[in-house]
Amino acid sequence: MQITPPITPHSKRNRVSPLVYMLIPVAFVLGLGGGYLLWGSTQPSGAAGAADTAPARRVTVSTDDQPSIGPTDAKVTIVEFSDYQCPYCQVWDQQVYQQLMKSYPNKIRFVYRDLPLPMHPEAIPAALAADCAGEQGAYWKYHDALFAQQYGLNRTAYDRYAADLGLDGKAFAACLDSQRYLNKIQANASDAASAGLNSTPSFVINGRVLIGALPFSDFKAVVDAELAAKP
Repeated sequence: MQITPPITPHSKRNRVSPLVYMLIPVAFVLGLGGGYLLWGSTQPSGAAGAADTAPARRVTVSTDDQPSIGPTDAKVTIVEFSDYQCPYCQVWDQQVYQQLMKSYPNKIRFVYRDLPLPMHPEAIPAALAADCAGEQGAYWKYHDALFAQQYGLNRTAYDRYAADLGLDGKAFAACLDSQRYLNKIQANASDAASAGLNSTPSFVINGRVLIGALPFSDFKAVVDAELAAKP
């Protein structure tokens, strides 16, 4: 089933520090603009040209102090570099992520790292909101809410997602206004660029790079191979 990525308006109430916009030229320098050229098209997931066809390569990326789900000693670690406003990231989350985690219970550790593209003005605010929800133990529920986009992506929506999850609204708002995770998000983007990852979604599976909102079968093949290779 194909999912048509929604287009959501940006809130006039979005209270974002000028520091956020200072990241935009930095992101361009890091080469993140390539992600938009690849994923900004109208091609559906899995269509010709929607994914990188370069030979498999391996890189090393850190998972320290990053949100993760699944056993820490899992045989397979999947690191996703993603953008909450990227429509293909949303497609992958809804079509592949849930199925992947259900198909390999206790065998996959999934790590999410931010790679906000400069042409997505809500990418950084959404990432900040997810980290603030993480302070209250709700990172993954908030992650799912952001990709479901019931209320869209804007400041009002972030507060509503927090309320729906029963979070302390004042603490959440104070965290979001402080932007204390901005350096972490910027570091994630820099690490992605250092690893040669400049589009979203990008994945590192036990060091092996996969680029794009590829179908479940592609991820299954890699995960099965990694499981078979380990005792």
